[in-house]
Amino acid sequence: MWNNPDLRKRFAFLLGALIVFRIGAHVPVPGVDAAALAKLYEGVAGSGILGMLNMFSGGSLERFSIFAIGIMPYISASIIIQLASEIVPSLKALKKDGESGRKTITKYTRIATVFLAAAQSFGVASFVSHQNVVVVSQFEFFTSTIFCLVGGTIFLMWLGEQITERGIGNGISLLISAGIIAGVPSSIIQLWTLVNQNAISPLVAISLAVGILLLTYLVVYFESSLRKVPIQYAKRQILQNQNTHLPFKLNMAGVIPPIFASSIITFPAMFMGWLGNSNPTGWVSKVMAQLQHGQPVYTILFASSIIFFCYFYTALAFSPKEMAENLKKSGAFIPSIRPGEHTARYLEKVVLRLTLFGALYITVVCLIPELLTITLGIPFYLGGTSLLILVVITMDFSMQIASYQVTQKYEYLIKQNNNNLLSDK
Repeated sequence: MWNNPDLRKRFAFLLGALIVFRIGAHVPVPGVDAAALAKLYEGVAGSGILGMLNMFSGGSLERFSIFAIGIMPYISASIIIQLASEIVPSLKALKKDGESGRKTITKYTRIATVFLAAAQSFGVASFVSHQNVVVVSQFEFFTSTIFCLVGGTIFLMWLGEQITERGIGNGISLLISAGIIAGVPSSIIQLWTLVNQNAISPLVAISLAVGILLLTYLVVYFESSLRKVPIQYAKRQILQNQNTHLPFKLNMAGVIPPIFASSIITFPAMFMGWLGNSNPTGWVSKVMAQLQHGQPVYTILFASSIIFFCYFYTALAFSPKEMAENLKKSGAFIPSIRPGEHTARYLEKVVLRLTLFGALYITVVCLIPELLTITLGIPFYLGGTSLLILVVITMDFSMQIASYQVTQKYEYLIKQNNNNLLSDK
């Protein structure tokens, strides 16, 4: 990589952007007693819903920094607009307008991000204001908090777009992975402290480390799995007798299902937490207690949501009829399958089977840490969702670098060929 000046420049920009992201994660929102907030987080929210949000934000929520709500509002807005573009006719027409339609959809996504960030900022401000850690007036605190948190989300959205354009890989995904990686050292220190305090045995700690490595290998193995559907081109078969295939990933939905499932469970739980905070014995607090990590209700809802969104997102992102029509127009066909409607049915059957096994795989990966927390009595949360996101994004980043290097080599060969032709002339 270092032999390529352009790739080196892009990597340096990526590294600088991630440094800015981590610096911003330590810039606090004004008007809050930092020591009291840290004590509150350790005693109340460290292992619950807010603990998971803090993990995604790279510890920004724990410090109540300007990046406390992170990039999640933008991700939620992107998913909502993407789903709406498959349902709403006007948005569906914009997708077919090419570059102009894409810019319009991006504008709608940014507007939705601002509204979601404002609503989430107001909720976070309401929660913090009831914890006796605010040292300024309520009006001043709410105003500064909403402006700081919404501004932080908008800045992260812009920073992610800059990374995508001027760096390497998908900027939003890399910001999420950077936030998760930032929490790894503290988790290792916490595990070491628990071993020293005899809270867990060294054998359990070693087993956890080995289990994480095996789970990582499992994710890499399944994410690399493909179902290759053979296709043939009539002209190629006559001239060259060459066959090719359509690659279908086992996990076609990627990391969208666990992220969206977490959002679906997190936001209602946070809202009920704000309602039930003043009455610890009320029904809202009881429901809130059942939505914590390790509880059977949370586990069942989380697993059901992942499976549902695997099917839902795959159905919206993949159209068997459209693919069958494209194959027919290009003169391609699947052996022993008639073109047109029969091909669409066959592809739909293949995708449904893949989605079933993909949904089960994602559910198992996300629930294994939950089951370990329950059975072994581990006093801290292990995130299967964060591990899945981290491994998938890392694999995608590696593939982006490899494809970029191949492109650069191809362009270099073309340039060398053109120079040779000019020298011959």
